Amino acid sequence: MAALDAVVAAAADAAGIALDAAGARAVGGGCINAAWRVPGPDGPVFLKTNRASGREMFDAEAAGLRSLREAQALRVPEVLAAGLAADTAWLMLEWVEPGRADRRTELALGRGLAAQHRVGADAFGWERDNWIGATPQENAPSADWPAFFAIHRLGFQVDLLETAGSAGSLIGPARRLIEQVPALLAGHAPAPALLHGDLWGGNWAADASGAPWLFDPAVYFGDREADLAMTRLFGGFGPDFYAAYEEAWPLPEGDGLRADLYNLYHVLNHVNLFGTGSLAQASRLVERLRAAAGG
Repeated sequence: MAALDAVVAAAADAAGIALDAAGARAVGGGCINAAWRVPGPDGPVFLKTNRASGREMFDAEAAGLRSLREAQALRVPEVLAAGLAADTAWLMLEWVEPGRADRRTELALGRGLAAQHRVGADAFGWERDNWIGATPQENAPSADWPAFFAIHRLGFQVDLLETAGSAGSLIGPARRLIEQVPALLAGHAPAPALLHGDLWGGNWAADASGAPWLFDPAVYFGDREADLAMTRLFGGFGPDFYAAYEEAWPLPEGDGLRADLYNLYHVLNHVNLFGTGSLAQASRLVERLRAAAGG
């Protein structure tokens, strides 16, 4: 606990607030970081900690949260401070009191996400590289969406798989699919949209009033359909969410096939992060997409 005391003291000093290290309690923070609810006289804060090497990851997360807050489309925790203390990287955020999602929450989430996606840019990518889970994510700006997705999303993941040597026969078909990405996206010309980037059901929640909040982003500017695709990959979003989004900004035809393509990125990332449990799913996606592209 000595390290936590030092981190809480450093966080309090950086943000200019009083915090009670003795009252800190562990809360759910995902599988990458430790997380704490730390009380103070003006209310609690949310504190994430990791090894010192996680400092860049926290800095990138903070930048992503700020970008999403600037969109003023959905609620996003305020970044209070970030730093390094006692060989521990830390990120301190506004505390969001959890509540229960209902139909109103889902409707607000759908409308809000559509509004967030209206925030555009001059190019795909982002101002800096960041992380998708614990995997680095390349965001070098590009005016060419198919090339960006082929190189910096699918290509990067396949390179990691090949280096690890665990994907076996998937590598060859996956590399041929990467060459077919322009064909799969032919006639589709999305504008760069501000994406959450890691929008699965565990990265949003309702507060005590029922309002939806976003957190743990992997922000970049991309095809808005990439966010929508991921919402369907692991579940956690109801029909009211999709109805509200479609009412606010309908998706163009062909989004089902593109969803498979965009979700392949996340499935490949799961193979890289967690082993071969998702390898069969990745292989099926590659086979289906290659067939759609004409072999």
